[in-house]
Amino acid sequence: MILSDYDVELLIRAGELIVDPFSEEIIRENGLDLRLGSKYCLLRESGKILDPRRPGDPHEYYECGEGEEIVVPPRRRVLLHTLEYIGLPSYVAGLVNLRSTWARTGIYIPATVVDAGFEGQLTIEVVGSEFPVKLYAGERFLHLVLVKLHMPARRPYRGEYKGQKGVRLPKFFAEGGQS
Repeated sequence: MILSDYDVELLIRAGELIVDPFSEEIIRENGLDLRLGSKYCLLRESGKILDPRRPGDPHEYYECGEGEEIVVPPRRRVLLHTLEYIGLPSYVAGLVNLRSTWARTGIYIPATVVDAGFEGQLTIEVVGSEFPVKLYAGERFLHLVLVKLHMPARRPYRGEYKGQKGVRLPKFFAEGGQS
């Protein structure tokens, strides 16, 4: 069952759903609009093989930075994060979609699921359009559709990305892949 705005408000008021910072304007008809954070990592063009067993220096593969404006180059991939730190209860999962205004610019995100019990800022991959697109930190960018599970998860999310803040690189990088 997809949760309505009423359901979302009840979960937030009950402390079951964490959204920080919270603003009433992000509650939508069937989920939450999440805003962009200010950190990013542009995936570098390289012929070097990334071996997850011996990943080496993440700077060989990513150019990371921070700013209030982020330009997504044509046909390139950028990792971004949400401003909001969220916490889902063990009986709610999330489906992440790009807000339609942004999809109409030609950028897109791969299918992304937020597991029941996840907590942290979301790291999202954005794939560039045919032309550069400028994004602004704090802008409503993603739509998180919240789905109630039939039964609570027996094993809610406890993985290495729990509690993440900023852009989180793949976990196999030694220093934790935090930007």
